[in-house]
Amino acid sequence: MDRKHFSLVTEPWIKVIDENNREQEISLETLFRNAAQYRQLAGEMKSQDLAILRFLLAILTTVYSRYSAEGQVYKWQNIDEKSFKFQGKRPERDLLATWENLYNQKKFTSELFEYLQSYANRFDLLDAETPFYQVTREEYDSLVPKTKSVGNGKGTVAVKQINRTISESNNKPDIFSPNAPLHKDDVSFSELTRWLITYQNFTAVTDKTKVKSKEKFSVSKGWLYDLDPVFAVGNNLFETLMLNLVLVPQSVRLGKNVFTQRPAWELPALDYIQLRLDNNFPQNIAQLYTTWSRAIHIEWNGNRPTIFSAGLPKLDNEDAFLEPMTTWKVKDKEPIKPTLRWLNSLGRAMWRNFGQYISTQNSNGVQPGIVAWLNNLQSKNMIQPDFSVHLATVGLINDGNATSQSPAAEFADEMRVNADVLFDKDLTDAGWPTRIEETVVRTQKLGLYLSYFAKNVANLRGLSPSVQTDFANQVTAEYYSQLNVPFYEWLASLSSQDERSMRINEWNEKAAYIVMETGQKLLNTATPREIRGQIKDEKLENIFIDYRIFKASVMKTIKNG
Repeated sequence: MDRKHFSLVTEPWIKVIDENNREQEISLETLFRNAAQYRQLAGEMKSQDLAILRFLLAILTTVYSRYSAEGQVYKWQNIDEKSFKFQGKRPERDLLATWENLYNQKKFTSELFEYLQSYANRFDLLDAETPFYQVTREEYDSLVPKTKSVGNGKGTVAVKQINRTISESNNKPDIFSPNAPLHKDDVSFSELTRWLITYQNFTAVTDKTKVKSKEKFSVSKGWLYDLDPVFAVGNNLFETLMLNLVLVPQSVRLGKNVFTQRPAWELPALDYIQLRLDNNFPQNIAQLYTTWSRAIHIEWNGNRPTIFSAGLPKLDNEDAFLEPMTTWKVKDKEPIKPTLRWLNSLGRAMWRNFGQYISTQNSNGVQPGIVAWLNNLQSKNMIQPDFSVHLATVGLINDGNATSQSPAAEFADEMRVNADVLFDKDLTDAGWPTRIEETVVRTQKLGLYLSYFAKNVANLRGLSPSVQTDFANQVTAEYYSQLNVPFYEWLASLSSQDERSMRINEWNEKAAYIVMETGQKLLNTATPREIRGQIKDEKLENIFIDYRIFKASVMKTIKNG
């Protein structure tokens, strides 16, 4: 290897789209100095962008929990100027003031760049003693059994395996890879850095090597892999960073000191891994955003890396309310956990789970931390009432195989809602959040009637029960695909000044038209067998009778709505 250093602070490695819609590759320092000039992150995958966004937020959260927007050390804490570490109390007011001042001045302060320089060695991909997101050879050998040491050449993962556009193991080639077979393991330093961050967040469990431990443990598949992520999107990268910069998280109300930020790179690697072996859940957002799933060591042969990887323990996700970027699964008498996406939910749009994103009269009462944070900002007039809240979700879904959990698909979606609608204080039947959630439920009820009708048609065709279900799912998927764009447009157009019943009826009519049009297609393509029908329980059943029942159910639901 010709190079001895690759500094994330000064070397270009982050992909962005600038304000002229051109792709650029920039350094950490350049990004933070000019964040308002970039539209968005633009890596190889949207899920990679999310992993890097959280890495960037870990840096910002750490710095601005220690220094105000005026560059002053907060009065309620003492700081070591060399380590940038402190022990704080409950500084909500000061932190909110810092957020507001940064947001209004539309740029980050010199303390951020001083912090990057002070930890420059930890942000160096090739550093001999503290390589970025890695352990040294000596540390790796001390963590794994002797048979798995670097010298034995076992426990490696290929570049093509951590590259999530390929995700190929040696046993199962990816024939649809974007790279030719001879170049699947080619990687630049900048690309490797992006995939290294992504791999720590979305890992799977195919590795055969684990760090040594007195207690047995389940290997982490990556913290982000276990979430149904949600985050805010701004008009430019600076806004996106600021809207997701949660300086006062929900877990404050639990009485925890979550202000002492300690990202993974501020701890010696072996100390950090010991915390994981001791089953210590991260106590602050910066540490959560920089959670490792693997102890990784990279050996270099020229510019080609050999990546050694040892599994770390899975984090306990019960009641993990420190995590701001997830929806929550709430069941009676069970611990609250982050929602997890599965392959069968791949095509399910965000709006269909509206009640998981905001508190309504009928919801489970646990909203994502990022939504609670935006609500807090809006209630304190730090963002305007008519501010368009742009929420997005993106992530990877595993293959459902317990022994691999390899990435099978990527999902992404987004929705916009005006802040005065989303954060309407009226949570009764008359409030916007409850009215929207009821509208979503009603719209999905129409989909259920369509599914019944489609299944009856499939039965008249003489299809087997499993094929009937597949056919019904296909028909309802078409219904929802036609709904997505108009529903998002309707949702984004809502205002606190609207006459609510009129706007609800406007959508009801649209949904009824689409569901009836979808049902009409089945009627128009009826075969003689479906028209002739069959005798069931001494009654005639044919497609016309089934259609009348379907139409009556739709009209009754809309009328009652």
